[in-house]
Amino acid sequence: MAALARIALTDEEIDQFADELSVISDAVAAVSEVASPDVPATSHPIPLANVWREDVVAPPSVDRDEVLAMAPESEDGKFKVPQILGEE
Repeated sequence: MAALARIALTDEEIDQFADELSVISDAVAAVSEVASPDVPATSHPIPLANVWREDVVAPPSVDRDEVLAMAPESEDGKFKVPQILGEE
């Protein structure tokens, strides 16, 4: 596989990764033994519930003008940063 991916490996690394690949292959085989069409696929063993809180409008915790006064540059009530990626 390393040759196909054009990755230069030492003999020690090849032995190490071969052992690791064997462990991974054995784990996949073990899962394949118990996974059958009547076992539903899951991403979590325990069902998840939405744990997000409700959005509540609250007064600002800091004064915008005070924060912008500490910035190197600001414009129109926002931080001014260097242009990137040639955007306008």
